[in-house]
Amino acid sequence: MTAPTPDQDLIHAFDEISVKFSSARENLGKVIFGQKEVIDLTLATLAAGGHGLLVGAPGLAKTLLVTSIGDLLGLSAKRVQFTPDLMPGDVLGSEVLEEAADGKREFRFIPGPIFCQLLMADEINRASPRTQSALLQAMQEHHVTIAGARHDLPQPFHVLATQNPIEQEGTYPLPEAQLDRFLLQINIDYPDLESEKNMLAATTGAESSVADRVMTSADLITAQTLVRQMPIGEQVVEMILKLVRAARPDGDAKERVRALVAWGPGPRASQAFSLAARALALIDGRHAPSPDDVRRLAKPVLRHRMALNFAARSEGLDTDQFVDELLGGL
Repeated sequence: MTAPTPDQDLIHAFDEISVKFSSARENLGKVIFGQKEVIDLTLATLAAGGHGLLVGAPGLAKTLLVTSIGDLLGLSAKRVQFTPDLMPGDVLGSEVLEEAADGKREFRFIPGPIFCQLLMADEINRASPRTQSALLQAMQEHHVTIAGARHDLPQPFHVLATQNPIEQEGTYPLPEAQLDRFLLQINIDYPDLESEKNMLAATTGAESSVADRVMTSADLITAQTLVRQMPIGEQVVEMILKLVRAARPDGDAKERVRALVAWGPGPRASQAFSLAARALALIDGRHAPSPDDVRRLAKPVLRHRMALNFAARSEGLDTDQFVDELLGGL
């Protein structure tokens, strides 16, 4: 009997994980109604090893989505409600001075809620810049430094943050450096009529659906490894680079781009495209990403990594519409 080749082993592992993600998607659809694209993009964010920014009006199940994903994937999850008086130590943890029975005093580190596998940062833009910046090191390097000592975070570690796009009074817009740490910005719209009707029937009865665990944290780590091992075609790579570079108002840009774009996406946007496109292929059960994946990801990848200037706003043009223009030029 011929032993399986490494490629066959890889494809077998790939197919096993794809089936689990398909089950996760199906289970999430039982508790989150009318948000299939949001579910797919959020799962792809985690499969790619990244962090996600969920932007939507109140009542669109952002919190339920995050808690359900934690249950589905078997992740230790914690939720922090960001408020103006929240301090960095409330998120990261702090050192306290303790006195032992023999009278000896020493500092002991008490971990904060960030020491989990899935952190929900609810209404992240309501916290002060000082507290927001406390997440930067954790999101990028997966460890925090308290009083000069390094403390590693659990693996895997992901942040799913939420924002309310309507009420901006009393908020602190996220700095560009922190926005860039989010792999995708996922905008959540209102559900369609049929989905809202199903949601109403399912959530106001005597019993409510819950998401059953279908994966473990080890499965998620395996998925993240497989995503980076997945081949990506030259055509897809060229499309990614062409799209990202077309959004930059530099010397080679089209006149309209230079006239309307204040600043464009950096190389991290290309990395996000590459990883997220492969993650989408994984959860769809495909062995390689396609140009359609790049088109599907264009707005979630770019909308928080570029800014239009006053001239664009005076035309009534928003970032998503501008990305559509860029896609039309490919």
